[in-house]
Amino acid sequence: MLKRILDCLGSGVGLICIAPFFAIIAIAIKVTSPGPVFFRQERVGLNGRIFRIYKFRSMNEDSHLHGSSVTVGGDHRITRTGAFLRRHKLDELPQLFNVLTGDMSMVGPRPEVKEFVDLFPAQYSRILTVRPGITHQGTLMFRNEEDILAGAADPRSRYLGFVMPLKLKIYLDHLEQPLTEDLRIILATLLPSLWFKSYPAIQLDNPAVARLADYVQPEVPALSRAEKAMEEMA
Repeated sequence: MLKRILDCLGSGVGLICIAPFFAIIAIAIKVTSPGPVFFRQERVGLNGRIFRIYKFRSMNEDSHLHGSSVTVGGDHRITRTGAFLRRHKLDELPQLFNVLTGDMSMVGPRPEVKEFVDLFPAQYSRILTVRPGITHQGTLMFRNEEDILAGAADPRSRYLGFVMPLKLKIYLDHLEQPLTEDLRIILATLLPSLWFKSYPAIQLDNPAVARLADYVQPEVPALSRAEKAMEEMA
């Protein structure tokens, strides 16, 4: 209950404070590329309920017709304004509306599309007992996710066989945490300089990570390998 109250307060105050920036970003999106200001997509939320997540549109309007459902660094579908928004995570700001309506929390596992959730039923049976969030330990540790995927011959396979297993392990390890940790994560998200000390980024040059990154068989999720990699990185 207290977490939900803080979510409402945080999202409400946040929306009021950044309202002028919303207008500036909306104008920039409309001026630099045709299409809507917002991107909407169905994601799986609390208790498996489907909801629509909101983001500022950062890609071409017809991007879903050209290319993979997984976005990588340098993706040709990303607009000029979108590249700036994604680099500074500003495209995620509209999710404050999702928090205000109760679909999301400020801090929690990132919501996924149903296609990917269905590949990991055992893990998501636990993860979906909490509200998904805008930010999380896993979000901070995978802040360079698009670059990790850009170096793969098959980005979708690397996402399902490497990124998701590690994220799920992080989500499950931090499924129930005190509000003080939530506040710490929010501060680390707002002040990027804290990322490097508190939540070190996943790097492919780490031997344990590199071995998992080479595992590209999404039909057999690499969860056991993820657990071993996390142990070696600790």
